[in-house]
Amino acid sequence: MRLARDGVAVVIHDATLRRTGLVPGSISRLDSKQLAQVDVGTSFNRANRKLARSEYAQEHIPTLAQVFEHCRNTTATIYVEMKSEDPGTAKELAHAVAKLVKVFKFRNRVVVISFDHSAIAMLKTLDSSIRTGALFGSSRIGSRNSGEKILAAVSDCGATELLLHRLLVHRSLVEKAHEADLPVVVWTVDDPKWVERARLVKLHALITNHPAKLLAAS
Repeated sequence: MRLARDGVAVVIHDATLRRTGLVPGSISRLDSKQLAQVDVGTSFNRANRKLARSEYAQEHIPTLAQVFEHCRNTTATIYVEMKSEDPGTAKELAHAVAKLVKVFKFRNRVVVISFDHSAIAMLKTLDSSIRTGALFGSSRIGSRNSGEKILAAVSDCGATELLLHRLLVHRSLVEKAHEADLPVVVWTVDDPKWVERARLVKLHALITNHPAKLLAAS
């Protein structure tokens, strides 16, 4: 989730439109109305021939508000990842997210996560009741004291969940996280074997590209 030029939070992974929109342009340089006109469904159909459907064509980039509205009558927990390129944008994005969580009364429905731990800390100063998660990538595996550093970073930003790349998942780190009352979420896993592993080490959740496959193994 990123911030459009007009300060509206929009739901898209990449910083540019090249991959999903098949057109040039940066998310931060276009306003939400312009982004709403970009076809982001055709690229999926082209990249996934077996899963392609005609109705996917002409799908557009939704705002975070539209996603929240779509989920209003469900009980699903929504993980919202904040993505930003600089501290200024991170601050604006945190304000936008905090406002929407309040408007929709989603404090018990949303977990806001980010690799930018300063953005998480900013969000907590705006509304300490919002659940948050600190993301960690696989590059952390190079440090001898990576486990201690990870837990210290989570504590520093005030996150309430720990989200680890699958290569970082070790029983000792998960146990230490549990001792600190931190639920552990693992990303991104598509192998159904992770379902049993999650049970064994008591993981809170798994993030996957293939939820049906993992649900079938649960």
